Formats: sequence, structure tokens, C-alpha cells
Amino acid sequence: MHRKAHHIMQTMAVWLAVQAPAWAQTADSAGAPGAAAALVRPMLVAQESIRAADTAWVMTATALVLLMTLPGVALFYAGMVRRKNVLNTMASVLAVAALVSVLWFAVGYSWAFTPGSSWLGGGSRMWFDGLDYVMASGKVAVSHLAPHIPESVYAMFQLGFAIITAALVVGAVVERMRFSALLLFIGLWTVLVYAPIAHWVWEPGGWLVQLGALDFAGGAVVHINAGVAGLVCAWFLGPRRGYGREPFEPYNLGLTMVGACLLWVGWFGFNAGSAVAADGRAGLALVVTHIAAAAGAIAWMMGEWVVRQRPSLLGLCSGLVAGLVAITPAAGFVTPVSALLIGAVAGLACYWGATGLKRWLGADDSLDVFGVHGIGGIVGSLLTGVLADKAIGGVGASLSVQALGVLAVMGYSVVATALLLWLTRLLVVDLRVDDASELTGLDIALHRERLGG
Repeated sequence: MHRKAHHIMQTMAVWLAVQAPAWAQTADSAGAPGAAAALVRPMLVAQESIRAADTAWVMTATALVLLMTLPGVALFYAGMVRRKNVLNTMASVLAVAALVSVLWFAVGYSWAFTPGSSWLGGGSRMWFDGLDYVMASGKVAVSHLAPHIPESVYAMFQLGFAIITAALVVGAVVERMRFSALLLFIGLWTVLVYAPIAHWVWEPGGWLVQLGALDFAGGAVVHINAGVAGLVCAWFLGPRRGYGREPFEPYNLGLTMVGACLLWVGWFGFNAGSAVAADGRAGLALVVTHIAAAAGAIAWMMGEWVVRQRPSLLGLCSGLVAGLVAITPAAGFVTPVSALLIGAVAGLACYWGATGLKRWLGADDSLDVFGVHGIGGIVGSLLTGVLADKAIGGVGASLSVQALGVLAVMGYSVVATALLLWLTRLLVVDLRVDDASELTGLDIALHRERLGG
């Protein structure tokens, strides 16, 4: 009991250290009338000021983004693991989605998207009060980031990003991580890693926003962050039994193809929805997203054809995801021609990331989370600094600022992920299952379930 209490105290210390900047900001603003209260209560506007078309589009985009994870990522990942771990992979994605949803409305949204310090949002916004959504007086809560749609819609839209970011990390640890350890780690990671980075990059007071970093829909916040975290997790866990010595046959690449296509369709909500309006910028984001995905698929296929003398369905699926990842930070800032270039470069770069770079790094990143999402996010973020058109986005771009943003997100994600894995290992004894469970398969060992047929 004493040891467990000590671990709990350590967890609380981490939480207090991260919460302190928001409390300090609240205290500093107490002297200004209403300033502190702004961190507690939402902005309220007349119902009539809400734009119906924009609200309807963002609600649709929210459903599309959630579709990317449930069932998109679940099917994409489940088809690539071995038969004995398919249900565990699906259960992991589903449980992560549920856990992140609860944490998001409890604290994650507040820390990411409310005013606070340049490092973290206000920590006192609790979202379980329905009166914050629609008031009996005819007013509705809105975010300062999207004052023309209800904040309930904006918070749900951003929740989809938080869910898929956490779910992507699962791909690096499948077939060997304890279910309990995964959930504890992802819960801590969502609050202490994802939310602060989202605040840096997307909330107007965030320090990277202030420097001029551009990330339209999550190249750094989602993909670099998840890719780097996945790589650190793979290093911590160590390789799967037999990795590099025996073939790991995918269960069903047909499921992977269906999952990839759901990601392709859902990505229209991911990128075009990030315009937070049903306007021309959303339309352009839709077009460049599709072009980049197609270019990524063709580039990966051609690279594989040259190197291995044959194309593969898995390569096409991976390439289209690479193109989607890379266009994400640039979607609201580039022309269709630039999107074609970004997708093509990403397809080749991510093919190398999932093959040559993966061997050099020596980590068993099971489903190439870093090779595809990490490398794709880096490529897209840097090319945004080169190809962003001020006539489209209304803002200038700087390659040096984009590079700084990439390094900042990578550095924080590496250090924080490693610390949280260490803390998780202390609290749940071990991060990975025992050898017997891994040999049997996690479906039976952890869930007492098996695929039928």
C-alpha cells in the first residue's frame, strides 16, 4: 500500500506541474474585471448569430473525422496484425476512443482550446454542464476560435482529432502491450501531451502560433506527435517475439484496404472541416486532400515497383495515407499543383520511412506509425513552409519557423512520452504481456475471445 500511495503521489505531482501555468494565468488576470471569469464561463451569443450552413458542415465533418477512427483505424490496423491479435487491436482502438472522449470533456478541451498561458489553456472549464451549450435565455455558447458555430459542435469536432491521434499510437504497440497499461498511458498522454501541443499550435495565445507556425489540420499536432510517441513506445516495449526472424502474416489485407478507404473519405472532414466554415477555403482543402492522397498512393506504388519489382495492395494503402498525412498541415494554404508535389514526395519519403529508416532505427514500430505518420507529418509541415501561398491562406510561411515547430513538437513528445511510459510501468508493474500470453495471442490471453470462422 505504501508503494502504491507513493506512485499516486507521483502522478499527482505531474498533474500539478502541468496545471500550474493555467492557475497562474488565472491568478494574474484576477485584477481585471471579468478576466478570470472568462476562463470559467463560455462566450454567449444570440442564437440568431449562429450560421446554419457552417454549423451543419462542421457537424458533418465531425462525423467524418470520427469515422476515420471508428471503424477506419480499427479496420486498417486489424487487417495488418496476426489473426490471434485482431480483437485486441480493435478493442484497443475502441477503448481509447471512449477514454479520450471522457477526458476531453473533463479537462482536455479546456487545456487545449481556452485562453491561458502560451503553454496551456485555462484549467477550470468543465463541460458536463449542459447549460454551457444552449441557454434558456436564447443564447448559445461559442468558442473564440469559431464564434459563428455552437461551441458544443466545435468541441466535438476537435474531440475527433484527439481520438484519432491517440488511436494512431496503438499501431506501434499492438501484439504485445498490456491492455491496462495502454489505457493508463493513453489517458495520461492525451491530457499531458496532446492537449498542450494543440494549445501551442492552434490556440491564438499558443507560443508556436505567436511565432507564425502553420498547421491547418494537424500535421504536427496529430501526425508528428503520434508518430514520435509511437516510436518511443516501440523502443520502450522492445520487439515482438520472433520479430525479424519469422514472418508475421497479416490477418486480412482486405480489412486494411477498407480501413484505408474510410480514412480517405473521412479525411475530407479532417481537412475541409478545419476551415470551420462551408466556404471556398473548405472546398479547396477538399480538392488538395484528394489530389495528395492519389499522388501519395502512386508514388509509394512506383517506389515499391522499382525496389521490389512488384506493387502491393498494402503499399497502395500506405501511400494514400502518407499523402493524406502530408497535406494535412498545408490543406488551407496551397494550390492543387503544390498538393500533387506534397503527396508525391510524402509517398516516397514514407516508403523509405517504413523500410530503410525503420531498419536503421531498430525499433519494432509494428504498423509503421512513425514511418508513415511521423515522416509524413514532417514532410508536410516543412513543405508548408515552402509552398504555402499567401493569396490562399492570407498568411506568410517560413521554413525556419516550420522547422522549429517540428523540432519543438518532436522534442516535447519524445521526453513526455518516455516519462509517462516510465510512470505507467511503475503503476501497472509492466508495460507488456508475458511471453506465454504473447505466444497465445492477446485475444485469448487478455479478453478470452477469439475470431469465429
